[in-house]
Amino acid sequence: MKHTYKISGMSCDGCRAKVEKTLNTISGIEAQVTLNPPQATITMEKHVPTNELQEALSAVGKYTIAMETTPSKDSDHEEVVAKKTCCSVAHAHNHEPKSNPKVVAGKYYCPMFCEGDKMYDKAGDCPVCGMDLVKAPELEITKVQYTCPMHPEVVQNEPGSCPICGMDLVPMKPVENEENKSYLDLVHKMKIAVLFTVPIFIISMSEMIPHNPLMHLLDMKIWNWVQFVLSIPVVFYATWMFFKRAWKSLMTWNLNMFTLIGIGAGVAFLFSLVGLFFPDVFPAEFKTAEGTVHLYFEATTVILTLVLLGQLLEAKAHSRTSGAIKELLKLAPTEAVLVENGIEKIIAIDAIKKGDLLRVKPGDKIPVDGKIIEGESTIDESMITGEPIPVDKKKEDAVVAGTINGNKSFMMMAEKVGAETLLSQIVQMVNDASRSRAPIQKLADTISKYFVPIVVVVAILTFFAWVQWGSAENALVYGFINAVAVLIIACPCALGLATPMSVMVGVGKGAQLGVLIKNAEALENMNKVNVLITDKTGTLTEGKPSVEKIVASNGQEEELLQNIASVNQYSEHPLAQAVVQFAKAKKITLLNTENFEAITGKGVVGIVAAKQVALGNAKLIEQMNASISPEMEKQVIAEQKLGKTVSYIAIDQKVLGFVTIKDAIKINSASAVKELMRKGVEVIMLTGDNHNTAQAVADELQLSSFQAGCLPEDKLKVIKKLQSEGKIVAMAGDGINDAPALAQSDVGIAMGTGTDVAIESAKITLVKGDLQGIVKAKELSHAVMKNIHQNLFFAFFYNVIGIPVAAGVLYPVFGILLSPMIAALAMSLSSVSVISNALRLRTFKI
Repeated sequence: MKHTYKISGMSCDGCRAKVEKTLNTISGIEAQVTLNPPQATITMEKHVPTNELQEALSAVGKYTIAMETTPSKDSDHEEVVAKKTCCSVAHAHNHEPKSNPKVVAGKYYCPMFCEGDKMYDKAGDCPVCGMDLVKAPELEITKVQYTCPMHPEVVQNEPGSCPICGMDLVPMKPVENEENKSYLDLVHKMKIAVLFTVPIFIISMSEMIPHNPLMHLLDMKIWNWVQFVLSIPVVFYATWMFFKRAWKSLMTWNLNMFTLIGIGAGVAFLFSLVGLFFPDVFPAEFKTAEGTVHLYFEATTVILTLVLLGQLLEAKAHSRTSGAIKELLKLAPTEAVLVENGIEKIIAIDAIKKGDLLRVKPGDKIPVDGKIIEGESTIDESMITGEPIPVDKKKEDAVVAGTINGNKSFMMMAEKVGAETLLSQIVQMVNDASRSRAPIQKLADTISKYFVPIVVVVAILTFFAWVQWGSAENALVYGFINAVAVLIIACPCALGLATPMSVMVGVGKGAQLGVLIKNAEALENMNKVNVLITDKTGTLTEGKPSVEKIVASNGQEEELLQNIASVNQYSEHPLAQAVVQFAKAKKITLLNTENFEAITGKGVVGIVAAKQVALGNAKLIEQMNASISPEMEKQVIAEQKLGKTVSYIAIDQKVLGFVTIKDAIKINSASAVKELMRKGVEVIMLTGDNHNTAQAVADELQLSSFQAGCLPEDKLKVIKKLQSEGKIVAMAGDGINDAPALAQSDVGIAMGTGTDVAIESAKITLVKGDLQGIVKAKELSHAVMKNIHQNLFFAFFYNVIGIPVAAGVLYPVFGILLSPMIAALAMSLSSVSVISNALRLRTFKI
C-alpha cells in the first residue's frame, strides 16, 4: 500500500535527506521525500501507525508528519480520487484567472536546486553549495515606454526623438536585467584579477629564466613583497566572495566546492604570508638558495582567477539555459488594435479585457487568446505547436496569443487575457519544470554529500604520504603542493550542474516543440515508458464529431433531435456539442431541461417538456430499464462496424431511435502509433465507446490491443494492473473522465485541445493535441536522459582521473605532477564542459 504524508519542519535539502533516511530505517517501509511540496510518499508492506513514524522523526529533529487529506496518484482509495476529480470538475467551470503559488518572478534560487524550490528575496550565495543565486525570470510581458528627459509629458511606445526638443527618448524604467548586472560585475572583477595576477605570475615564473633579468632590478626578497602587494586586490576584492562562501560552508557544515577552493587557496596564501614575514620558522626544504621561502602568491592568485573565470563562463552559459523562457516572452506583442464603436485605437496588451473586439492586421501577432468573429486568414502557429505549416482559420475558429497572422485582416473577440492565455501558461509551466528535480539527481546529491569530506581526507593523506615516502629533498614542498592540487581539482561543481542544466535546456526545447513538461520527474519517466494507454475521442480521433443522421422508429426525427439537443446543451462532451450544433444548423429551438444529469461513461438524462429523455450507450439504456428491438440493434451494429459512434435515444423508458456520429481519425495517428510501437511501446486504446466502433478504429491504426465500454474506474484498474506487472505506463487523454487515469499513470499526457481538468491532472501537455507529440516527448526524454548520463560520466570520470593525478600517483613512473594552477583550470573547464554539453540539446532535431 502507498500513502502520502505531509512533513513540517524541513527547510533545506539536508533536512529532506535526513527525513527520508530516517523513514527508510523503519522496517517494511520505502519512503521518498520531496521538499516542495513538503511531503513523503511511503510504500508499506503492512500498515504502520502515524505515531510510530512521528516517533522516529522526533528523534532526529523537530519534524512532524501527518496523513495528507488528498491521496497520491498511487493511492488505493479510489473513492477519494473520485472526490478529487469532482472538485477538479467544479474548478473547470471557474473562469476566473487561476493563481499559481509557484509564481516566483523576481525571486532568487540556486541553479543546482540544493533546497528544492526554496526562493530568496535578495541576490547572494546558496547556503548549501555556495553558488551564486540566479534570478527567476519575469513571466509577464511588460511594455517599455520611452520619455524625453527634458519633457516628461512626452511618452511614446517606441524609441525615437522628442517631438519638442529633438533629444533622444530614454526608457521610463531600466531595461537592463539583474542577471546581466551580475554577469557584468563578474566581468569587472575578472579584469581586476587578471590585471594584478599576470604580473605576479611573470615575477614568479621569471625564476625559471636563465640569468633572471628581474634579479638585476631588485632582490628576490623585494619581489616577494611586490607579489604580496599585487595579490591583495585579487584576494580581498576580486575573489574574496570565494572565501566568504567557504567560511559559511564550514560554519553550516554544508561542505561544497567553495570549501575546497577556500581551504586550498587559503592555505597557500597563509603559507606565503608566514613565509614572507617569518621565513626562519621554515626548514631548509622550503627555502631557495638566497634564503627566501618558496612562496605561492602566484598559485593563490592564478587559482582564484581561474575559478573566477569558471564562474564567469558558467554565468554566461546559465543565462542561455533560460533562453527558452525569454524567447517565449518575445512571442507576445506589447500592444493591440482595439475596435470600439467602429473606431480603431492602439492599446497596451495589459489593457485588453475579456469581450473586447480586436483587429488583427496582416503580419501582426495575435495579442490574446480568443476567436475570430469576422474574416478569415492563415496563421503561423509553429512557435506554439512546433508545426511549420500555417493553419487556415475562419469565423468561430480559436486563435492563440503569440501566433502570427498571415496576409489577411480579421476581427477577433478576446476570451482569455493575462495569465489565462495559453502562452502565459506555457511560460509558467516551462519556468516551474526547469526548476524541478529529476529522480536521477538523487544519485548526484548522495555522492556530493560525502564527496567533500573524502577529498579533504585524501588531501591530508597525500601530504603525509609525500612526507613519508617522497623524495627526501623537497618532500614537504611536494606534499604541500600536491595536497593543494587535490583540493582544487576535486571541486564538485560539475557534478552538481550535470542534471539541472540538462533539465532546464530540455524543458525549454520541449516548449518550442509544443510539448509542455510539468516537472523533471515526468521528463525522466517518459524515457522509461513501455505502455501507452490512449483514449479514442479527441486523442486518436479529431475530437470534432459531427452528426451524420438521426434514425427514428416513429419517423419523427425533428422531435427526437429537439429533445436530445435540449438535454445536451448542458453537457461539455464533444459528442453532446455535435448534437447541439446539428440542431442549431436545422434552426430547431432548444427547450428548457430540468434535472439534467451526466452519467459518466454512459450518457445524459434530463426532463424535457415533462418527458424523461435519455441519450447514451447500451449501458444507459439498460440502466433505464428500456429494451432495444432486434431490428434497431442490427442497424446500430452495422453503423458501428463502419467506425461510427451510435447513441440510443429513449423517451420515458422507450427506445425510439438512435443518432449516428462520425469522428475522423487524426491524420498522423497511424504514423505516430507505428513509430511508438517501433520504439518498443505497446499502444492500448481504452474507450467508453462500443466494441464494434473500437474494433474498427483499432484495426485501422493496428493498435497493440483495445478495450471498449470502459468507465473511468475501468481505465484506472487497467493502469493499476499494468503497473503491478512492472510496466511503466503513460496515459493520453483529453476529457474530464480521463483525469483519474491521468493522475494514476506514471506519465499523464493531456491533449492541449482538451479540458482544463485533464491538463491539470497530467504531467505532460501536448499543445497541438495529437499522438505525434507523444513521439516527440519520447525522443526528447531519451535525448535529455542521454545528455544527463553523459554529464554525470564527465563529472565522475574527471574526478576519478584528476584526484589521483593531482595526488602524484604518476610521479614515480612518469615524473608527472599536476600544479595547483593547472588543477584550477581543469576544474573550471569541467563545469563549462558539462554546461556546454547540456546546451547541445538546444540544437536537437526531432
